[in-house]
Amino acid sequence: MERAISGYGVARALDRLEMTRGLPQVMRADSGKAFCGKAMVTWACERGVQLRLIQPGKPNQNAYIESFNGRLRDECLNEHWLPTLLHSRTEIETWKYNEERPKKILGGLTPVAHAQQLAAKPLRLNLDSKGTRY
Repeated sequence: MERAISGYGVARALDRLEMTRGLPQVMRADSGKAFCGKAMVTWACERGVQLRLIQPGKPNQNAYIESFNGRLRDECLNEHWLPTLLHSRTEIETWKYNEERPKKILGGLTPVAHAQQLAAKPLRLNLDSKGTRY
């Protein structure tokens, strides 16, 4: 059975995130109970956060999160057997910090491998004929 998070639960999670990340000026979300209920509307109003709800049945109005959800599902959730909530959280945290997924922009390396490769290379400065760095 799937359990939905309440507006109070969303507000508590956002309060925890505020401590480390701050709050956005605007939040776009679907029109589910958790985001358009009294608890969430009150929370957003008290903190000066605008809620912008997408129209029901129009996920393309929130394409960024739909893309993220697809990647999370394809790259993490569908790839692992998740027998417990603790195991699920561990796998998602590992995926979130991206120590395993290669990135095309990094030459097909993972961010960790790319950082190690950069650290192993000697630092080269670009200097002009007068010794000025550019």
